[in-house]
Amino acid sequence: MVTTKIVPLYGHNPRGDSPMNSSGSASFFSALSRTATNPPETQNMSDTLKDRRRLLVATSSVGLVAAAATVTPFVASLTPSDRARAAGAPVEADVSKLAVGSMMTVEWRGKPVWILRRTPEMLAELEAHELRLADPASDEPQQPDYATNRHRSIHPEYLVVIGICTHLGCSPSEKFTPGAASGISTDWPGGFFCPCHGSIFDLAGRVFLSQPAPTNLEIPPHKWLADGLVLIGEDDTAAA
Repeated sequence: MVTTKIVPLYGHNPRGDSPMNSSGSASFFSALSRTATNPPETQNMSDTLKDRRRLLVATSSVGLVAAAATVTPFVASLTPSDRARAAGAPVEADVSKLAVGSMMTVEWRGKPVWILRRTPEMLAELEAHELRLADPASDEPQQPDYATNRHRSIHPEYLVVIGICTHLGCSPSEKFTPGAASGISTDWPGGFFCPCHGSIFDLAGRVFLSQPAPTNLEIPPHKWLADGLVLIGEDDTAAA
């Protein structure tokens, strides 16, 4: 009579018996043992994991190439003048068509620069309210030496000033109309109003007394290249 011992497919023989029948043949059980050690399901799972790794590496490589391809056109789209402007290079502004009493805005170093063409009445008003100003003579170094004057400019008619409040960096709004129509006060001479905390500046960018803003608006370096053409960010003393 032949006695056959059953060997578990996934594990070992807990009794420690040899997987051999009474006839001494172990070929069948050896095959079963090898199958238990590395079953087909485990082999298939290993192959699947390898395939997934290869797919992940391939898709990652494609993603990197796509990202590079996306960045390259963006960088290439910047013209030399755009790159120079972003780096803080001087900016030319054509004011030849700017009407008297009007203002235009250009960008320099990421900041708004206002160019206001003042009327004779605006210029005359600059002296009339100086007793109400915190720094009427521009003693604080908020401007180049050539703009340390009542009108804070090279040419009295044109004000070139950075449109950022010196309190917390808000951008004031224009309030050129004098008097009650401005919505500020009946004796308002015209100027700029910061809506964030209420600081007020005159038409030369000088701050009034008792305002949150500590200093006058900043005058950037600038120079005139020709009538109606101003260069912002550079002057004859030094490059900005």
